[in-house]
Amino acid sequence: MSGRTHARVCPERTCVGCRERAAKDDLLRIVAIEGECVPDPRGTLPGRGAYLHRTRVCLDLAVRRRVFPRAFRGRGPFDVTALRRFVERTHVDQAAPVDQATP
Repeated sequence: MSGRTHARVCPERTCVGCRERAAKDDLLRIVAIEGECVPDPRGTLPGRGAYLHRTRVCLDLAVRRRVFPRAFRGRGPFDVTALRRFVERTHVDQAAPVDQATP
């Protein structure tokens, strides 16, 4: 044997909100379609994508720093209404208790 390990490398992306690197699976891909930021949870929509943590904090940072025109290389502003709804819905789902044990 050559002594090499065969560990799988996980692709990393940078969150446009907080600028932290994370595993691609931990981030939400966003695509610009006709001036609107659309969430792409499966990562299959065509076009240039940007990545964002699924938290309100990162979304608010990205909006405040006006990163979407730069990330999509297009003219802004981009509408983030659908993206905000998606993040809030998934954030509520993640915050819900998984196991409710009976006393």
